[in-house]
Amino acid sequence: MLDIKFVRANPELVKENIRKKFQDQKLPLVDEVLEMDAQYREAKVRGDYLRGQRNALSKQIGGLMAKGQKEEANQVKEQVAQYAKELAELEVKEEQLSEEIKKRMMVIPNIIDPSVPIGKDDSENVEIERFGEPVVPDFEVPYHVDIMERLHGIDLDSARRTSGNGFYYLCGDIARLHSAILSYARDFMIDRGFTYYIPPFMIRSNVVNGVMSFAEMENMMYKIEGEDLYLIGTSEHSMIGKFIDTQLDEDSLPQTLTSYSPCFRKEVGAHGIEERGVYRIHQFEKQEMIVVCKPEESPMWFDKLWQNTVDFFRSLDIPVRTLECCSADLADLKVKSLDVEAWSPRQKKYFEVGSCSNLGDAQARRLGIRVKNKEKGNYFAHTLNNTVVAPPRMLIAFLENNLQADGSIKIPEPLRMYMGGKTEIK
Repeated sequence: MLDIKFVRANPELVKENIRKKFQDQKLPLVDEVLEMDAQYREAKVRGDYLRGQRNALSKQIGGLMAKGQKEEANQVKEQVAQYAKELAELEVKEEQLSEEIKKRMMVIPNIIDPSVPIGKDDSENVEIERFGEPVVPDFEVPYHVDIMERLHGIDLDSARRTSGNGFYYLCGDIARLHSAILSYARDFMIDRGFTYYIPPFMIRSNVVNGVMSFAEMENMMYKIEGEDLYLIGTSEHSMIGKFIDTQLDEDSLPQTLTSYSPCFRKEVGAHGIEERGVYRIHQFEKQEMIVVCKPEESPMWFDKLWQNTVDFFRSLDIPVRTLECCSADLADLKVKSLDVEAWSPRQKKYFEVGSCSNLGDAQARRLGIRVKNKEKGNYFAHTLNNTVVAPPRMLIAFLENNLQADGSIKIPEPLRMYMGGKTEIK
């Protein structure tokens, strides 16, 4: 959510930003906000004047009564009552205007970074850099579910009977590999100075509204019936929510956190749920990284975060590339975003395995996350998040890139201690 003062001072810049995101239907919201804001401020000025007059006249009443001037006192009382009535009407008007302004401000997109490429959809995202040499073996690479089934590592049919499409049972060495990857990711981030967390897996609606747009919430979040609770779609939601309505000491920044959680997603939209696969599913687990920092430090942390993911995948010898997300592919709260994609030898192309985002002060403004500064005054923090790893999607890249000609899976050195010393899965 933008600062209303910024919108007042830069209405054309806000409109141009909306155009860059190809959301022209939102252009009228800017003028509506400015008109309502003018009415709100006018009502507030009038209300402040009436409160002052009412207080002054109330003091007069006692003096008049003391002098025995009852008739004059009653006339003043009538004037005070008129002021009180108008004031009550103004307070209702202020509240209504404030709510309408907020409703519109919540859907006006954040100002994107000048470096973001302008594009209409994700097909116009821009490749930045490749890390590692993509290899296509001289033997056939089966579909990832076929690889898992041959190793007795997945049961989709049972999951379909218990839960429907978009769920799975992992078992045996594949389940162990899944857990090993998460354990390695946890330790990888701890070694880089991040504090490890296991957060709540459910959050209240005020936190949901603080960390994401309404459209994202509708397409992603599962609500607990009869409760003001939602299942998280990523631990970022809980971890940023941890700071709601807090004032952080400047000396405590940056806060660098890494968190494990299961993630639950409706996956409503164009992609849909895969009937036979684990790429797009309702339930998965993830290791995340979150940073809360000073505004001037967020570009530096953005680069550090995506580099962590690249380094993690390269430590397992999986080729990856980075893509700069174009303007229309950015969620409304994001200032800048970069995807990390892993190489798929079977498809002979890259696919998304992580997303790094700088949200500026958007989440902090919605959640009231301020930083204390005596000299400059308190200000809103910047928040960033990035995926370390999200199996089972990452398992697809891992299995394809470590598949041997005989159908076995090679276990890279960093994972062996988490796999009981195994060097391969047969």
